[in-house]
Amino acid sequence: MKLIGNTKIRFITNMIQHYNPNKYFTMRSKVLDTTYKSTILKLWYLYRIKKMDAFNNASFGTNFNSGAFFKTPPILPHGLNGIIIGHDCVIGKNVVIHQQVTIQHGGNIKIGDDVMIGAGAKILKGASIGNGAKIGANCVVFENIPEGATVVLPKPRIILKKKE
Repeated sequence: MKLIGNTKIRFITNMIQHYNPNKYFTMRSKVLDTTYKSTILKLWYLYRIKKMDAFNNASFGTNFNSGAFFKTPPILPHGLNGIIIGHDCVIGKNVVIHQQVTIQHGGNIKIGDDVMIGAGAKILKGASIGNGAKIGANCVVFENIPEGATVVLPKPRIILKKKE
């Protein structure tokens, strides 16, 4: 197995944390898949998911609801620490979600590709976040954020907008 640069670091970190996001989200998708018939395998996957959650103290406050759709597994630099993702959320590719982020259920929240969500951010119903946006720590987002925007402060204020 040839590992290069960040991949090598991510592999070592995953081994230490007992958390591999690709395996975690693959098992999660199979547990939630109603067409997947193997009940024994689903129970084994559920056991492994709960074991990963327990090792990372994620059972207390972490919740990826079954209605949430991830295009690719999100990047969780601080692990599964207090992240709550509600129903009807569509989360794009290469989304970085830091600790203590809450994405409210309902309201069809859409998060674009290559988005960074800072620690403690709250995304409320009806909000849509464009591709490449950056949400600062402790922001409360309740309105649409355009592509490439950087948002800071508890009441979101766009400070940088990509020129078209």
